Amino acid sequence: MLALIQFHFVFGFISRSEILSSLFSIKPLAMSLVLHAGKTNKNAFKALIAAEYSGVSVKLVENFEMGVSNKTPEFLKMNPIGKVPVLETPDGPVFESNAIARYVTRSKADNPLFGSSLIDYGHIEQWIDFASMEIDANIGKWFFPRKGFGFYLPPAEEAAIAALKRALGALNTHLASNTYLVGHSVTLADIIMTCNLYVGFTQIMIKSFTSEFPHVERYFWTMVNQPTFKKILGQVNQATSVPPVPSKKPAAQPKETKPKKDEPKKEAKKEAEKPKAEAAEEEEAPKPKPKNPLDLLPPSKMVLDDWKRLYSNTKTNFREVAIKGFWDMYDPEGYSLWFCDYKYNEENTVSFVTMNKVGGFLQRMDLARKYAFGKMLVIGKDPPFKVKGLWLFRGQEIPKFVMDECYDMELYEWKKADISDEAQKERVNQMIEDAEPFEGESLLDAKCFK
Repeated sequence: MLALIQFHFVFGFISRSEILSSLFSIKPLAMSLVLHAGKTNKNAFKALIAAEYSGVSVKLVENFEMGVSNKTPEFLKMNPIGKVPVLETPDGPVFESNAIARYVTRSKADNPLFGSSLIDYGHIEQWIDFASMEIDANIGKWFFPRKGFGFYLPPAEEAAIAALKRALGALNTHLASNTYLVGHSVTLADIIMTCNLYVGFTQIMIKSFTSEFPHVERYFWTMVNQPTFKKILGQVNQATSVPPVPSKKPAAQPKETKPKKDEPKKEAKKEAEKPKAEAAEEEEAPKPKPKNPLDLLPPSKMVLDDWKRLYSNTKTNFREVAIKGFWDMYDPEGYSLWFCDYKYNEENTVSFVTMNKVGGFLQRMDLARKYAFGKMLVIGKDPPFKVKGLWLFRGQEIPKFVMDECYDMELYEWKKADISDEAQKERVNQMIEDAEPFEGESLLDAKCFK
């Protein structure tokens, strides 16, 4: 059959669109298609929007509950690994959202969603792959760890954001001279691209991030406000904040309460219980929690809370009041000063992500609040931004429990400050007071741990 189609194409007896129709032998559907997915699943939106444009009946299954409906034997027969969505068709199930969207689109002969020529079709498939591999995948690597689905690792997040920015930059360049991805009307590529961007725009890509890609912004808002898109998506609003990094602390477990047994009424039984009670009293009492090694150090003349109070309350003449007060209080035998420099500054290409990274570090340092004071600076007007810090720790070394329990510590190079060196002492002063410019560069942000 393929040879016959090629013959007719060469001699002009058949068009490119007819080639596509012939290859897939499109037949009218005998029954409505049923889509198994939740009402807010962006991957289900692809098929539903394609169905609206194509005039194909796709019914969303009722009362679908993620984690329940997709674990039933009936669902697992359609997709053995239980992933959503799944399309139930007269000829059997289809899973994977892009495959489902293609199936729905091909259910209509000569569907303009696949373009009007063979090169249009090729470009549509090209952008579908791009939307999946470059846009959707990197949004997921950024968003899902912050929602607790997978491990949150700052270097991995930075890599995902950098890859996403590269992809959005390429998309932005294309859309600078194109209203749609292919041709002059909506195609399946636009449907899939918009649905993949949907999670990014509504969950994690705030305005300060997307403003770097104005043509992508224009494209997305144009698409989601098309009547057919809006019928499925409803009102779309952009995220106003980036989800916080999940806490590593496990949720407190409620204590089990054992039902009380009926007290024995007979005196004889009370007497029988006495030996057991006496044995319980003889059991070893719980051991007291061991003291932090820093609490066992010789007393220091520096009272950390006094310094933190002075720092917080000094609003004017900071150098003359707070900085002078710091050196008057400082005890070089009981405390030590440390400089830190982030090892991966070349990855700090997004300002708010860099600031959030520093904020997360300070949150995870809460375990050291009794024994430390810190200043963290985000430096530079343009990316990549530099992250540098100054820390005051109890003792002569960085506390071991901090190094063991706060993984961020490994992301920095640490150097003990030598306050006998006037240059290093002045650097301490400048970091405490957020001096600007700092080492010849402007400050993007300064955070304090106290």
